[in-house]
Amino acid sequence: MTLAKTFRQRLSERVGKFARSHKQLFFSIIILFGAICLYLLSVALKKPPAKEQVVVLAPLVEVQQLEKKDIQMIVTGYGTVQAKVEVEIVPQVSGKVISVNPQFKAGGFIGAGQEILKIDPRDYSLAVQQAEAGVADAQVKLDMEKAEASVALAEWHQLHPGTEPDSPLVLREPQIRQAEAMLDSAKAALATAQLSLDRTSITLPLDVRIVSESVDLGQFCTVGQSIGSAYGVGAVEIEIPLQDKELRWFDTPDEEPATNGNAKSSSGSEVLVKATFAGVENTWKGFVARSTGQVDTKSRLISVVVEVPHPFDGSDSKAPLLPGLYVEAKIQGNVLKNAFAVPRDAIRGSDEVWVVNDNILHVKNLDIISTDKEYAYVTEGLSDKEAIVTSSLDVVVDDMAVRVKEQ
Repeated sequence: MTLAKTFRQRLSERVGKFARSHKQLFFSIIILFGAICLYLLSVALKKPPAKEQVVVLAPLVEVQQLEKKDIQMIVTGYGTVQAKVEVEIVPQVSGKVISVNPQFKAGGFIGAGQEILKIDPRDYSLAVQQAEAGVADAQVKLDMEKAEASVALAEWHQLHPGTEPDSPLVLREPQIRQAEAMLDSAKAALATAQLSLDRTSITLPLDVRIVSESVDLGQFCTVGQSIGSAYGVGAVEIEIPLQDKELRWFDTPDEEPATNGNAKSSSGSEVLVKATFAGVENTWKGFVARSTGQVDTKSRLISVVVEVPHPFDGSDSKAPLLPGLYVEAKIQGNVLKNAFAVPRDAIRGSDEVWVVNDNILHVKNLDIISTDKEYAYVTEGLSDKEAIVTSSLDVVVDDMAVRVKEQ
């Protein structure tokens, strides 16, 4: 007992001594211990949180109401502009070039009937004079034969009064016919010589733009030598490849021969041609002229030819529609009665749409008649003013609940 009492006294003395020498640390330990006790007590006395029911919201979708209406079908295609008329300029007579039109160069315009170049005409003028002399000589021979026939007839009447010659030789009819044939031959030779003289002035029967030229002043040209090329500026053509099912939406001219042998014709659908030229989008008006009448064996497409008249007049555009230009052609097709234009973004897969009725989503399959860049066109499967979903959803189940976004 004495030993235990002694130990407690020594422990008390040491704790008191430690407390006196480390008073600040001692009080810090006491405060920390009290804080821990208070925290544990508050945790033990705290009430558990009340459970709240989680509300799951239906997916939010955007919708668009569709209206039934008459829609003009537009068939869009692309092609390259080509000249409707292309010509090689070839002289029909030989000779030295003595004059050249200043516009006879690449890019130049030459009107119908304007002289392109002139070949030395002197040889051909002499040929005309010689042919004229031949005509005059043949005419004299014919006149002489007719005169001799008149004399022979008078002599017959003197020798055989009251009778007519019984032989054509008496009236020199064979000689007259021969003289008339010689005169006709001389006139034909004169016409040929005059034609050759006229051909020394080279012209074209239509307004053209020169593509290339390969002759100059003083050069000798031969018959059949190409001296340049040009194309007519009256019209250009564009060959547009299309799928055969697209041909049903517009008209092409009827080119089948009629029963009397004359070709029937009708006007094709109007076409709006667009192209960017010099950094500006330009438009021209044209029409469907014909189809090529055959299907491409590789692409399985059939082409229609669009004609644009007066591509250089600038009536529809300040820029010319030049051959070689790549263009977009919008063919103004027939009217589709009582149809819906469904945005392409609303088409799911190949032919499905999502329809919302009373916040319930339904999946519908459509019979799509035609499509373009923006819309798919249908006549059945939808109701007027029906709302279709235009936004996307991760998971779609038929008859699922949705929320419609307020527009």
